[in-house]
Amino acid sequence: MAELLAVQARNLQLAAQGLLVPPTRSATRLSLRRCIERMQLLQIDTIHVVARSPYLVLFSRLGPYPMPWLDQALAGADLFETWAHEACFAPMQDLVLHRSYNRHRRQHWGLQRGRESEAAQRTHLDALLAHIGANGPVKSSDFERRDGPSGGWWGWKDEKRWLEALFASGELMVARRENFQRVYDLTERVCPALASMSEPEPQGVQNQFIEQSIQALGITQARWVHDYFRLKPRLKDQDLDALVEQGCLQRVSVPGWTVPGYVHRENAGLLKKALAGQLTATHTTLLSPFDPLVWDRERVATMFGFDYRIECYTPQDKRQYGYFVLPLLHRGALIGRLDAKAHRVEGRFEVKNLYLETGVQVDDGALQALAQAIATCANWHGMPQVMLTCCKPAALRSRLRKALAQTAVEAGTR
Repeated sequence: MAELLAVQARNLQLAAQGLLVPPTRSATRLSLRRCIERMQLLQIDTIHVVARSPYLVLFSRLGPYPMPWLDQALAGADLFETWAHEACFAPMQDLVLHRSYNRHRRQHWGLQRGRESEAAQRTHLDALLAHIGANGPVKSSDFERRDGPSGGWWGWKDEKRWLEALFASGELMVARRENFQRVYDLTERVCPALASMSEPEPQGVQNQFIEQSIQALGITQARWVHDYFRLKPRLKDQDLDALVEQGCLQRVSVPGWTVPGYVHRENAGLLKKALAGQLTATHTTLLSPFDPLVWDRERVATMFGFDYRIECYTPQDKRQYGYFVLPLLHRGALIGRLDAKAHRVEGRFEVKNLYLETGVQVDDGALQALAQAIATCANWHGMPQVMLTCCKPAALRSRLRKALAQTAVEAGTR
């Protein structure tokens, strides 16, 4: 069994996720699609104190790119929306896999609520389908609310619940988004080719998603595999024996791990480079709270020694770091976290708080890389003015302010 050092395992995972080194060329529409294919899933979240999460996840890997490209990839049927890890974009070639798994295996509140609405409101659902068939795609906002303010699923207007139920059943798809609102249309119009595709059996889909999870992660323990596509149940080492025997997976060991790790055969080249010490992390960037690298709290704690919890859904008085905290990746380590807010009207990108991890020392090179990452992100938002409010340790604030100022001067001379 090959043995990877902990740093080699981290670099292997970063390489598989597209986060090992900074992009060497400007982003293209093709590189955006390939980035999503590499990750398998791109989680959707509507919070927009800075750029919404799916756009930010792509920025971390591609660098500055036009945000409308993601919307255009959806509208062009390169991607589709589905329930998976949560609400996600996924490559169109995986459509039948997700439809089969969601229909037969997936246990998710969005699908379950949809099934409940379908059972109780079928007449209304059929009428809504007929309306869309005759009049074209619709948004929830096309329908007038008649019963007070909105809330969660239970507080949605009837038409929103019905649209989501039809999306959950697969009768509707998201054709595109307008101002990030879902635009729903008949599945046969969004993906006409689906009618000629046979639906794979659920166990085969489960096995495919297991392989895709391990490939996307680069290296993983068995117990972490299920979370990527939110499969049931959590896997044990014996559940992967057959894939190891078939040569699909290779078991490896990592010092400090009490269980083996797994690498997919599609990542054999990366594994060889990792073992030879040929994977070197040089990328510095800001990550979304919903980035695949950090969305499993146990995995990121074990791999990177980084205890991370998404606090935007935590009551304010119980938050430790802030509402929408972005992990800071620097040369293969998660060195801190940043609570940011984009003030769009004023054109100002505010760093409300920046926290370094305990024991992290930032030399001049790391400081400049961090300043450049923040400034690049702010410029991508169209907000070149960066306001740094608070740092911990406090002494970092003046140093980082100077580095940000120098970065702005250098940008202005180019």
